[in-house]
Amino acid sequence: MHVIPYLLVDQLPFMANHDQVRHYYGKPLSIERLEIGLQALDYGSWVARFQHNGRLEEITKRAPELFLFGQRVPFAGLETFVRQRDAGVFVRSGFVVSPRFGLAFVPGEPDWVTALAAHCIPTWRSMPAV
Repeated sequence: MHVIPYLLVDQLPFMANHDQVRHYYGKPLSIERLEIGLQALDYGSWVARFQHNGRLEEITKRAPELFLFGQRVPFAGLETFVRQRDAGVFVRSGFVVSPRFGLAFVPGEPDWVTALAAHCIPTWRSMPAV
């Protein structure tokens, strides 16, 4: 998974909207309206989540390794990597959230990583620190 925080995940830019993603990637395996009000397009190996107005919020992918600023980071070392390089890192509902890298992930779980749009960080911060 190649990430340019808040701008791009692999070839998918955060400025893409719902219709553009469907046009480029085709029909998803499923479309679901989530309890938090987002619409999820599930393509199997990755999921894109959008606000009701079509604005892209999150991209979640399997990521046994990430490439951040040209550096290869195995998922197993991702928590250490972000904690060493992001003084603003915080935990919400078991997710490690890195504002610097625009990522959220659960270290002890399978290697799913969520890349976040910049406007999502305040929402994650406002969640209870459970």
